[in-house]
Amino acid sequence: MKTVLCFGDSNTWGYDPAATAISPFPVRHPIDVRWTGILARELGHGWRVIEEGQNGRTTVHDDPLSIARNGKEYLPACLESHKPIDLVVLMLGTNDLKNTFGVSPSEIATGAGVLARVILQSDAGVEGSAPKLLIVCPPAVGDMSRAPDIAEKIANGVERSLAFPKRYEAMAHQLKCAYLNSQEFVSPSPIDGIHLEAEDHLSLGQAMAAKVRTLI
Repeated sequence: MKTVLCFGDSNTWGYDPAATAISPFPVRHPIDVRWTGILARELGHGWRVIEEGQNGRTTVHDDPLSIARNGKEYLPACLESHKPIDLVVLMLGTNDLKNTFGVSPSEIATGAGVLARVILQSDAGVEGSAPKLLIVCPPAVGDMSRAPDIAEKIANGVERSLAFPKRYEAMAHQLKCAYLNSQEFVSPSPIDGIHLEAEDHLSLGQAMAAKVRTLI
């Protein structure tokens, strides 16, 4: 049995923008619709896909308005809990765009790199080794005009998120990790400009599966 741990934010959690827009609380896509579910289906028998997504999760920042969102603080315990892990899929950075953190795309990629090093220096892999790592550049941010409460939290989100691929790819190359640019496969929902619709989860899950097969 091969184990894949997917560590991310609301787009790994499976936040459904359409359902959430008419709900008083966040709603998830069904498990078989989420990209992690697609990944599990595509990989098939002999694979275990662990979904570790959290709404609002950052790379290395404490959010003053939400508790327990710092990925760096939770990651070591997460790795320890699920080991042995063959591969970690790391997709974080969108929430770091929030105005409250005041960091550049380069600094956001550096934050993801901090998490990457935690993974690569851990003993959470097979026989006490480090797991393999797939760094995924987060999706681009789109038009948030229909979600003004989100838009006011993320200034220049579109432009800044489009700077991610170059920074994330360079970071992955430096760490000698596998890399995937999710922006080549998905676009954010026009409902909120942040989250993925079902068809994009399908595209991302299929792209992830194709990449994972080359790594294990």
